[in-house]
Amino acid sequence: MKYDYTSVKNIYIVCGKNDMRKGIDGLATLVQDVYELDPYEDTIFLFSGRSKDRYKCLYFDGDGFALLYKRLDAGKLQWPKDENEVRLLSQKELRWLLEGLSIQQPKAIPPSLKGSF
Repeated sequence: MKYDYTSVKNIYIVCGKNDMRKGIDGLATLVQDVYELDPYEDTIFLFSGRSKDRYKCLYFDGDGFALLYKRLDAGKLQWPKDENEVRLLSQKELRWLLEGLSIQQPKAIPPSLKGSF
């Protein structure tokens, strides 16, 4: 089955170092108990460990959890270091992160305000 994550309601990145030995149950419990978020919503949760060359993506698709694990062959992710913080990402910030860029691009053109003309 192929998933289309571009229409997911929320994308959260769990900042800092995470225990990459955790599986679905451990990550879902972390999301619920530590960050007080609902892992059963239409939401992607991203986790990375110390080495920043791999990440996990947790997603509930309606009838079960999917866990994606990716290890990069070259390069590292620009993962935010703020321990014990969860950030809401846009699709653009997710793309930047997974392309090895920082999620904060100060020279990026900000989205235009609707009706500002």
